[in-house]
Amino acid sequence: MSQYFSLNKSYINGEWVAGETDRVYNDLNPFDDTVLANISIASKAQLDSAFESANTAQKEWAKNAELRKTVIEKAIAYFKEHQQEIVEVLVTESGSSVLKGNVEVSFVIADLEESLKMIDKVGTVKTVDSAIPDKLNKVYRLPLGVIASISPFNFPLYLSMRTIAPALALGNTVVHKADLQTGISGGSVIAKAFEEAGIPTGVFSSILTDIPEIGDTMITHPHSKLISFTGSTGVGKHIGKVAGEMLKRTALELGGNNPFVVLKDADIEQAVKAAIMGKFLHQGQICMSINRIIVHEDLYEEFASKFVERAKQIPYGNPKDPSTIIGPLINHAQIDKVLGFIEEAKTEGNELLLEGQRVGNILTPFIFGNVDNASSLARREFFSPVVSLIKASTDEEAIEIANDTEYGLTSSVFTSDLAIGEEMAVLIEAGMTHVNDQTVNCLSNIPFGGMKGSGMGRFGNPWIIDEFTQAKWVSVQVKPMNYPF
Repeated sequence: MSQYFSLNKSYINGEWVAGETDRVYNDLNPFDDTVLANISIASKAQLDSAFESANTAQKEWAKNAELRKTVIEKAIAYFKEHQQEIVEVLVTESGSSVLKGNVEVSFVIADLEESLKMIDKVGTVKTVDSAIPDKLNKVYRLPLGVIASISPFNFPLYLSMRTIAPALALGNTVVHKADLQTGISGGSVIAKAFEEAGIPTGVFSSILTDIPEIGDTMITHPHSKLISFTGSTGVGKHIGKVAGEMLKRTALELGGNNPFVVLKDADIEQAVKAAIMGKFLHQGQICMSINRIIVHEDLYEEFASKFVERAKQIPYGNPKDPSTIIGPLINHAQIDKVLGFIEEAKTEGNELLLEGQRVGNILTPFIFGNVDNASSLARREFFSPVVSLIKASTDEEAIEIANDTEYGLTSSVFTSDLAIGEEMAVLIEAGMTHVNDQTVNCLSNIPFGGMKGSGMGRFGNPWIIDEFTQAKWVSVQVKPMNYPF
């Protein structure tokens, strides 16, 4: 068992502290349900304490660019030195494959490295021309203050650090709450890295708690200036509503019903390979996972046949085996929920091209064919190895089907004509579209985020700078003004 599972406490005000409630959460291995750690739930009073210490520490942290640089550089070195063990934690706690775990840690390192480029962007001053005589206008770029970070279970380490790294680099302090199902990899690992990097007291806190204990405090606390959340659209709407009533900023990356569009002239072999990757990485438990595959009718039968055959060959089992691609879903409730959706889809008469099976806590691929985009099957985000194949009579109809959803996170278009592919990509109502690639793509220097019901705000440098800082206008009247009265 990794040493990290002994870090089953919250990290508040520079100390590892047990939760003050009398409640304990059993952190389970999703593959075999063994207990990895017993986490004592932190109280609302402890969360309040974390916000207070973050608020106290913020101004000094913002002033010291050299210290911010040193801490982040040491955190990068920590993740590089401990990558193998951290991957093992991700595999054990989140059911990640070894492949996915290594990808996740590499994303974390990349975001930390990119955040170094942001340090000198805060505290900067820009002079702006003035229409008023003898007035000097300056615009200061300032930190927001304390940022509240809430992360999910599926990419727990990366989807936490995606907020934390730029927030800290830009002179903010952070109070972070990971999903308890991955509280060690999504919270304690990060706290340990920053502790070892010498982060000052109060600048970063990781609190292991849950909604029954703290309610909406992450949103409503007077010191939280922005709430960064990755998770379901339903919860995101709630956060947006509560924060909006308090005129607080949000950065919300929410659900997706991501289309993978195969146009009439696409390379079928390459499209199948990409679709297998984009659908079944981390058993489909990624916000960017393919949910609907929309194929021109001329290619549909060949694509469907080859896609099903490839899906049958994907290795599944214990994620500790490096050859495993499909591991367990995160918990029993999610398995039961997905199986219920599958049974409903069968009852509604959807064609089942590949019937998967439940093997312990693993679901192998389920593929439905000739799905109606108006059906409940096509409207859902499955967050599992379940996918719908939809037939389009023309390339234009394929784009229309792709857009016929309340979501708009990511998407893909496959074609042999790259110019047409780019034109079609622009037409898809999603924050991100990839031509001749799968939907699960992420870089630290791109505007990552969704349209419509998939969220608001953009991660990635430099777009995140506007999200996590504020502009202040300071004018200096160089010569006396002649006032009209």
